[in-house]
Amino acid sequence: MTEKRMLIIDAELVRKIDENRGDMSRTEFLNFLIDNQLQEDTGRDNYIAKEEFYQFAEGMRELLRNFLEFFLSYGLELGKQPKDKAFEELSQKLQALDSKAKKP
Repeated sequence: MTEKRMLIIDAELVRKIDENRGDMSRTEFLNFLIDNQLQEDTGRDNYIAKEEFYQFAEGMRELLRNFLEFFLSYGLELGKQPKDKAFEELSQKLQALDSKAKKP
């Protein structure tokens, strides 16, 4: 027979254990949690590759460029000819994004 020990824990923790253990006993549930926590999961990466990040960044730039292009063309289709500084800034940003997207 295995040796048994008593573990004193907070009542709140016992309540959480009881709510989540299902048909398992408290001992089985704690063994299950400890075993799963200690197992090494080699199939899961907690990072992305450099290429994936660059692809994501490029996709975000393309999305922003498309949004600005839509915004500007929608404003122009309404017949308003913008002459303020904000329009010029948006135009410059769009051109800068377009030139970055075309570079290899």
